[in-house]
Amino acid sequence: MNILSYLQRIGRALMVPVATLPAAAILVGVGYWIDPTGWGADNELAALFITSGTAILNNMGMLFAIGIAYGMSKDKDGAAALSGLIGFIVVMQLCSPAAVAMIQGIPIEEVPKAFGKINNQFIGILVGVFSAELYNRYSNVELPQALSFFSGRRLVPILNSFLMIVVSFILMFIWPVVYGWLVAFGESITNLGSVGAGLYAFFNRLLILIGLHHALNSVFWFDVAGINDIPNFLGGQKSIEAGTAVMGITGRYQAGFFPIMMFGLPGAALAIYHCARPENRAKVAGIMMAGAFASFFAGVTEPLEFSFMFVAPVLYVLHAVMTGISVYIAATMHWIAGFGFSAGLVDMLLSSRNPLAVHWYMLIPQGLVFFCLYYVVFRFTIKKFNLMTPGRELSATDETDGYDIDMAKKESHSAGSIHEIAHQYIAAVGGSGNLTSVDSCITRLRLSVNDSSLVNEQWVKHLGATGVIRLNKQSVQIIIGTRAELISSMMKEILKKGYVAAAKVTLKSETDVLVEKEDKQAGKPILTLIAPVTGELVKLEDVPDEAFSSKLVGDGIAIRPTSDTVFAPVAGKVVKIFDTNHAVCIETDSGIEIIIHIGIDTVSLNGTGFERLVEEGEQVKIGHPLLKLDLDYLNAHAKSMVSPVIISNIDDYAGVKILTKGNVIANKSDLFQVMQ
Repeated sequence: MNILSYLQRIGRALMVPVATLPAAAILVGVGYWIDPTGWGADNELAALFITSGTAILNNMGMLFAIGIAYGMSKDKDGAAALSGLIGFIVVMQLCSPAAVAMIQGIPIEEVPKAFGKINNQFIGILVGVFSAELYNRYSNVELPQALSFFSGRRLVPILNSFLMIVVSFILMFIWPVVYGWLVAFGESITNLGSVGAGLYAFFNRLLILIGLHHALNSVFWFDVAGINDIPNFLGGQKSIEAGTAVMGITGRYQAGFFPIMMFGLPGAALAIYHCARPENRAKVAGIMMAGAFASFFAGVTEPLEFSFMFVAPVLYVLHAVMTGISVYIAATMHWIAGFGFSAGLVDMLLSSRNPLAVHWYMLIPQGLVFFCLYYVVFRFTIKKFNLMTPGRELSATDETDGYDIDMAKKESHSAGSIHEIAHQYIAAVGGSGNLTSVDSCITRLRLSVNDSSLVNEQWVKHLGATGVIRLNKQSVQIIIGTRAELISSMMKEILKKGYVAAAKVTLKSETDVLVEKEDKQAGKPILTLIAPVTGELVKLEDVPDEAFSSKLVGDGIAIRPTSDTVFAPVAGKVVKIFDTNHAVCIETDSGIEIIIHIGIDTVSLNGTGFERLVEEGEQVKIGHPLLKLDLDYLNAHAKSMVSPVIISNIDDYAGVKILTKGNVIANKSDLFQVMQ
């Protein structure tokens, strides 16, 4: 794995602990609203909220260690998170000033001050990465019988506690050096004052392209190099009294983002709408309005940014420049507001009564100016250089459009279903055979694939994505908005259950579609499947699983098996056998893809009750044994033993014709035909 892919894994794992920041900001913000002058001293309820919020902020290093360990673990198991927690505790104890003084035999006054800052997000990330790698490597290790209780996942926290002793020893020598570099970098920016804040904001926007802006943010927003802008701002009066915050200075790495997110980007959205072709404006209006609202209200900007980032890169560079200018102006004028999540209306209101929020209301007129500036700059640039922003592409009447009509109908029918959308995204990125891991952040899917060139970008965008980023051959990001996490979770569930074929969507002319339709109506049988197992036939519509019953996975029929051997219903190549042996996928020489899925939710049995009789890549003839079933166990433990036999790429064909009813006999009864 190359370094960029690895950094991407860290970046998406960071989303787990970073997602706790809104909770902390809301708690602290509400506390300030209740008691803006006493900071909880004059109101017990305010003290409760403030103390709860600062409890999160003061332990971000620990949260980073837990979140990274969990997020980078191969199966997102709690044992990885526990390992991260134990590792962080060990490092904090061994690298505390008192422990360093004792171990090195020096007076505590001579301990480098870097160890007073050992509890930070940088160390949390380091510990989390080590913990995750240890978990991924050793969580399946089996110890001798006498020690078997400590095998597998239980072994990882134990090993990690010893590993962290070594890490702590190394940190005693290199942490002061690393800390010195980080402080020097932070000071080089802070010494530039408002200019430094503007430079930071400029690079903050540019790094969004590859999702590494959080690495830069950790230096300025958290306590890695002593800047700690967000926690110091949220600390309010306590930060002022402790000398960690300065009126008009603390918050300058946050304040200038408010005019951009609340006003500038909505101005860009309006310009894009006005520049769209008249026939496309209704569609563009819906996209731009949703993106503008997310940006204004919550500070979620990626849906808008990715709508023009790739189709018009010059606009994105201008956006980064204007963001830097906005942050510079706010820092220079000491117009300060802060946030715990992002620079939207919610955070502005919550921070308004914070004593460090200096002239925060001036960010609103600044924002109105930037609304006009973004609108003028974007509209002029789009028109001047004829940039193909959303809605300016040629319409279907000007050039061949024509997604496969059946696929388009299917997509439209399933627009509201997370399950069906997730299934189509898997197909669009090359099917389950191309996906190696699925993850997400707030607005994007972060995927690891075998070959990024297999991602069908046209179809991905047709499903509603605003952008596709191919970082390298194995790393792809898809920007889909705030449903990213829901879709990511559903994709993982679908992948556990069975094989998903790659989407074969191509651009077709209207004539091609009509010809295909006529051919399909002709309906010639091109393949006959025999029954792979003896049992009772069940209509696919009656299968107790929506993915099969809705024919989303494909078309065919199901069998409730009464025999214990599953045979190949066709001749072809075994392209996939799931690790749990509950499903087999065969592809014929002509490209027809057949899935035999034994039972419903049988993936949860972890392979018990199934014996594999073939291997992936093996060529099989009709009637070749594929699986051996323990029917007594499966009937007792499976949710249902109704077993679909389907054609997964049925959209390439006219449909299926069922040949029999009632009961079938393995290797003797004809099951159904595939029609062309």
